[in-house]
Order: sequence, then C-alpha cells, then structure tokens
Amino acid sequence: MLAVSATVTLLAAGCGTPPELNPPGTTVPRPSATASPSASTLPPQPPLPPPPSSPTATTGFPDSPAVACGGRPSAAQVITLLKRRGMLASSYNGRVTVGPMCAGTWQWSVLDTNNGPLQAVSEIRGNTLRLITAGTDVCSIEVRAGAPAGIRSAACDALPPSL
Repeated sequence: MLAVSATVTLLAAGCGTPPELNPPGTTVPRPSATASPSASTLPPQPPLPPPPSSPTATTGFPDSPAVACGGRPSAAQVITLLKRRGMLASSYNGRVTVGPMCAGTWQWSVLDTNNGPLQAVSEIRGNTLRLITAGTDVCSIEVRAGAPAGIRSAACDALPPSL
C-alpha cells in the first residue's frame, strides 16, 4: 500500500512547472481533481464517410472486372509501346487478339506473334502509357501486388491465352 501511495504522489508531483523553476515566493500549482466527462455526456459523433472509391478518376474504369478500354489506350498504342521497349520487332505486323482490357489505370493485352501469344500489362500515369511487364507469363510480383483486381484476374487467374 505504501508503494502505491508513493507512486501516486510522485505522479501527481510530476505535473506542472518544477518547484526549482518557479520564482522565489510563488506557490506550485496543483492538479485539480475534476473528473473528465463520461462517454454518455459527449455529443454523438457523425457517421464515418464512405471509403474512397476505386481510383477511376483518370480513366473512368472500375478496379474490377477488366473491361474493354474503348481506345484508351488503343491496340496500336500498345504495339508502339512494345516496339519502343524492344519487345516487338519494328517490322511487327501482327495484331492484338485480346484487349486492351482496362481496370483502374492498368491495361492487359494479348498479341499474336510468330512465337505464340505475347501478353502485355501497362499503366497510364498522367498521360503516359508505361509498360509494367510483357511476356508469356505476366503474373509478376508487381502485377500481383499493385494491379487492380480486374487486371490481376485477367493476367494471373485466367487460362493462358492461345491463338
């Protein structure tokens, strides 16, 4: 009991300005014993706002499912991006067989090549189309961790595309 009493006294003494810092002749203020209001006396809190919607402001596409991109980006833009990145020869004359499919700001496409289907995952940032990954298996860590659900489903969960 003595230890509890000493602890309470030390805690109460720790509040306010230390006595050695007060000018000579002044008294040390003591904490009041006023109780704080109970939870029942607090005003009711407004309901929480709904969670933010999926990031569709830039493209207008929901996170899931992946849907046709409607030309933003176009198949030609995806092909140009893959040519610029060295994933397709500059003489490539093939076509996009699936997509581009969009979810959020990401896209997924499948292209016909002489070596079989080539998948591509890209993202629009600002007004720039950026290649995330391309190949026969595009379910990379970046896609699994960062892509919207619709793109993850198309790139990782669907059967491999065939021509």
